[in-house]
Amino acid sequence: MRDVTGQAKGPLVPVIDLAGSADDVASAIGDACERVGFFQIVNHGVSDAIVDGGWAATRTFFEEPDTVRASVQMPHAGYPYGYQSFAIETLSSSLDNATPAPPDRKHTYSFGPIAATVGDEPSDPDEVWVRSPNLWPDSPTGFRVALEAYYVEMGALAARLLGLMARSLSLPASYFTPMIDRHVSALRCLDYPEMREPPASAQMRASAHTDYGTLTILRTAPGSTGLQALTADDVWTPIDAVAGGFVVNIGDSLAQWTNDRWRSTMHRVVEPPTADRRTSIAFFHNANWDAVIQCLPGLEPALHPPVRAGRHLINKFHRTVI
Repeated sequence: MRDVTGQAKGPLVPVIDLAGSADDVASAIGDACERVGFFQIVNHGVSDAIVDGGWAATRTFFEEPDTVRASVQMPHAGYPYGYQSFAIETLSSSLDNATPAPPDRKHTYSFGPIAATVGDEPSDPDEVWVRSPNLWPDSPTGFRVALEAYYVEMGALAARLLGLMARSLSLPASYFTPMIDRHVSALRCLDYPEMREPPASAQMRASAHTDYGTLTILRTAPGSTGLQALTADDVWTPIDAVAGGFVVNIGDSLAQWTNDRWRSTMHRVVEPPTADRRTSIAFFHNANWDAVIQCLPGLEPALHPPVRAGRHLINKFHRTVI
């Protein structure tokens, strides 16, 4: 059998053409999610203008003077949005029984739900955390406009992917819609600067972790190196981004929804052979704060107790901050 990549089924991290038939695309996505939890997509319909605008804004922000970035510094540990200085976070700390590790060699800028996506005011007091005010810098010019446009497009793309995922699980394409129509997703701009000094022992650009929510949509420059996924055989395998595409992986919430039929795969960003700079934009899609993550119909018996998506998210996040 051949899939929408034009290859025999089975490439570890397939490149899936979303222009294919819905049945073929859904089948290819389901196969990738079950085997490795990662795939790449092309012909995704996101305009070059939106992608290029978000990319230019991200690169330029990290080239601004330190004073610009400091103006939107996260005000305290555990605040979800704004600029996070170099070597502040250790992603591997989010794992259960994590071994202490040195901080990751990156700096980031993050923002969360925007007015165009969140709907009504939260009814759960804990949801106020994920609705914390976003911190926008005065420069570069057009930064907020470009990244909010990118956020909206990624939310729409995530909804489309979840429709295909539902279809691959023999559920209606609209199955997840009531659980993501007020999604509390976050967008994170990541910059791994060119480094001349060697890392500390066991230090990485991004230490090994799984993502927390439903799925992650990553944009990085073709040819960038360092991203690796851990296979079911415990082998770290490089993921080389394809031109014009996005890397997609599923997170812990979707793995639990599928009763672990699909893999929330451990991944990391290691030091490259050269000291080159690496920049990425990651859209972390999360379900509605009050959505209940529980075993999907037809995949019983459940291996995990139900959990509210928001509570799962906040618990994971707070483990990572030094």
